[in-house]
Amino acid sequence: MDIWNDIKESFRDGSVITRLIYVNLSVFLVFRIIHVFYFLSGQPFDLIQWFELPAGLEQWLRQPWSLVSYMFLHFRFLHILFNLLVLYWFGRIFLDYYDQDHLLGLYLFGGIAGGLLYMAAYNVFPVFAVSVPVSHLLGASASIIAVLIAAVFRDPDRKIQLFLIGQVPLKYLGVFMIISYILGISTSNAGGNLAHLGGVIAGWLFVNRAKMGQDVVKPFIKSVDWLSALVKPRKKIRIVHRQTSRDDYEYNRQRAADHEELNRILDKIGTEGYDSLTKQEKETLFRHGK
Repeated sequence: MDIWNDIKESFRDGSVITRLIYVNLSVFLVFRIIHVFYFLSGQPFDLIQWFELPAGLEQWLRQPWSLVSYMFLHFRFLHILFNLLVLYWFGRIFLDYYDQDHLLGLYLFGGIAGGLLYMAAYNVFPVFAVSVPVSHLLGASASIIAVLIAAVFRDPDRKIQLFLIGQVPLKYLGVFMIISYILGISTSNAGGNLAHLGGVIAGWLFVNRAKMGQDVVKPFIKSVDWLSALVKPRKKIRIVHRQTSRDDYEYNRQRAADHEELNRILDKIGTEGYDSLTKQEKETLFRHGK
């Protein structure tokens, strides 16, 4: 189909923002479609739990991949819509100062930082003790907030246009968001706000270390490159047969034999004529005559 080809082409040629949007949308659609079949069969949709990030350490040890998978997983439409819009807007600002590899690296760093802070808080603070066995985290918010906060700390005085408000410097937006996440810990979405703060820390750390010449997301970039090399099709090996080199003795011996054969053919022409030559002798004479 032309649509499918267009999607593959735009994914291949698009920016890292485009690719992240495609990956998140694809995962969202796959899980929503699978959920339909679970719903029709009357079964609880427990498959998604294997890709959400659990708060309990024991449960996480049974699914360690969830520390990465959760940051690409959404289930509610408004959740993914808002996250991808923020990724698009602030990802473009981020790319004004850093390259695409660093955006992907920070996306992963922010998601992991948010997930670790979420699990740590739920296992340290007594208020969450009852919630640990049944709490799970999903969504790209921590990853995207890391990108947003990095843009804030990189150019705090840069102004953006906010709907119904007008132009606002990034630093004020950043302060408002950080305060809202701290206050939100005592609400029903405590886990989400803790993860957001993890993204804030990752974004600040990235910019702070970059100013000192350090790249804290380099390990994530290298990990992605390594995985890409694993799944990338290997080039077919072409076998070329080459004639083995001969030493001087062999070369001189072969040359003398050829010269002797040529003299024999010439003598035959002198005594019996050209037409007396065999096909092989004519080919030999022709080869030496080049």
